[in-house]
Amino acid sequence: MGTSTIAGVVRATCEAIWLTLKASVLPPPTRQQWLDIAQGFLERAQFPNCIGALDGKHIRVKKPPNSGSQYYNYKQFFSVVLLDLTDTNYRFIIVDIGSYGSTADARIFRASRMGRWLQSNQLDVPQPAILPGSTGPPAPYVVVGDEGFALSNNLMRPFPPRGLDTKRRMFNFCLSRARRFVECAFGIFSHKWRVFLSPIQLAPQNVNVVIKACVVLHNYIRTYESTPDEDSQVYTPPSARDTVPLGGTGSAGLRVRELFSDYFMSPSGSFPLQQ
Repeated sequence: MGTSTIAGVVRATCEAIWLTLKASVLPPPTRQQWLDIAQGFLERAQFPNCIGALDGKHIRVKKPPNSGSQYYNYKQFFSVVLLDLTDTNYRFIIVDIGSYGSTADARIFRASRMGRWLQSNQLDVPQPAILPGSTGPPAPYVVVGDEGFALSNNLMRPFPPRGLDTKRRMFNFCLSRARRFVECAFGIFSHKWRVFLSPIQLAPQNVNVVIKACVVLHNYIRTYESTPDEDSQVYTPPSARDTVPLGGTGSAGLRVRELFSDYFMSPSGSFPLQQ
């Protein structure tokens, strides 16, 4: 077959994989599914009321013609971004695919449907609940991200690294334990679908189609064929992030972060490993 024929077959196949599997392995989460995800974070990361770990992965691409610096990221290569919310089984809950590599994760999240739905309470997230063993006020269900994201009442980021006291250092440690699931998910994803280990020689719109197909195939495998051994074989260490602040933190986000910080220092929320 000719090159153009093969290219058409690959694109059509990737589109068919996405359309066929999306409804079964990447459906909009229900309230009960959010509660199940939160239970997973409580059991595996000791982080209560957490409904996902959020981060962006830069997918290397060949520089698109006449694109200037749109796709050139802070890591100094050309990319499109896969923004993902992950559960503790390393499955993708919600994804945003195809943003320019030059765009910061926080700006992508804020402009994405995922971000708008979360900020406007359109994702059927459960109502705030009292943290396990606590007598304090109810805490909202939150997603956890790195310092590249803006703090809000439903998105927790770490405290700045300077001048940390014990309470803030413990919060950062506990948040990092929950956030590692998205880093590991990206590591498993890249090593399973090795097209992502080198720059993809396709136009950006075709790269997006390939990413979408691999996302649903990844979820299919994590749901039906994952093994405990695989989880321990791949780990992607946290990397530096674009920390340009985008928008204010807001007093509500500060109060929620302090609520979690106090909880992790209490007898109900602490555990031996954190010391």
